[in-house]
Amino acid sequence: MPQKIQQTKQDLRKNKPARDEYPSKPKISLVVVLDNVTNSHNIGAFIRLADAFAIEKVIVCGELTISDKKLNKASRNESKWVCVEYSSNTTSSLQILLDEGYAAFSVELCHESVDYTAVTYPSKCVLVLGNERKGVSEAVLKLSHQHIHIPMYGMGNSLNVSTAGAIVLAECSNQIRKLPHF
Repeated sequence: MPQKIQQTKQDLRKNKPARDEYPSKPKISLVVVLDNVTNSHNIGAFIRLADAFAIEKVIVCGELTISDKKLNKASRNESKWVCVEYSSNTTSSLQILLDEGYAAFSVELCHESVDYTAVTYPSKCVLVLGNERKGVSEAVLKLSHQHIHIPMYGMGNSLNVSTAGAIVLAECSNQIRKLPHF
């Protein structure tokens, strides 16, 4: 049986930048756009994921009815390390990113979608994830370069949006970090 190794907080932090240096450290050019995601726990999970993968930012789009206090609790205060923007309109926010040279990938199971692992993600990338019940809106799907999905081998047809985001975000960020210029 493998021996369990106890690591201290200091051990876990030894390869990380100092807290005062972290905000100025470069992030990968990966943006998560949340298209009308409304649950504070899901939004908080994306903020934590953005910190974990050191991505550029999270844009929360739509009518947000949750308090900052609730969002900070859900994100475990990691929002202080992550650029979080709010927008009332997903399509206009996505169009700005497209004009800046980002490629957009919507995580949505549909007729045109492909397995997320079959995609080669570029260095400037946007992952769009949709509302917990309705998914990514049609207008946003039309702006996306590609629709991607996670293959489901069990009886269910979908995952929680933050779970799906974690899976795709890990693949996308790992590919970007392996690019020659990174």
